[in-house]
Amino acid sequence: MSADPAARNKAAFGRLHAAMNSRDKDVIDRGIDAFFAPDVRIGTPAPVDATGTQAMKDVWGLLLQAFPDLHVEVEDVVAEGEKVVCRNTVTGTHQGPYLGVPATGKSVRYEEIVIARFVDGRVAETWAVVDVLAVMRQIGAVPGADATA
Repeated sequence: MSADPAARNKAAFGRLHAAMNSRDKDVIDRGIDAFFAPDVRIGTPAPVDATGTQAMKDVWGLLLQAFPDLHVEVEDVVAEGEKVVCRNTVTGTHQGPYLGVPATGKSVRYEEIVIARFVDGRVAETWAVVDVLAVMRQIGAVPGADATA
């Protein structure tokens, strides 16, 4: 294992993405417990009441309910010191409720950028910019041009 903290953190984030792409809630929950500090600070609004790792688990539970085939494709990863930044493309099929919208069966594709700050090998803080508007347009919840067109 590399002695370089940035390389270690980048590798850990890669293993976390692999767990998330398993689409297996138990695997994802174990990955969250392994890679996130119990009191992780989530700097992005989320539609859950929990905090820390439980909030991450709840968000992933909601996402997998809405998009059981959810896939996060890592496009770019930059790591420096204690931070890792990922630019991702997320795809899935809307097969369950999402933010109050019943399943439509429509495919979605959206972009996100996630920043994670590591402390002692675990994610202590996250910030994300997620294109929720694109998702809402693609599932027909918001009028406007399809964001994938």
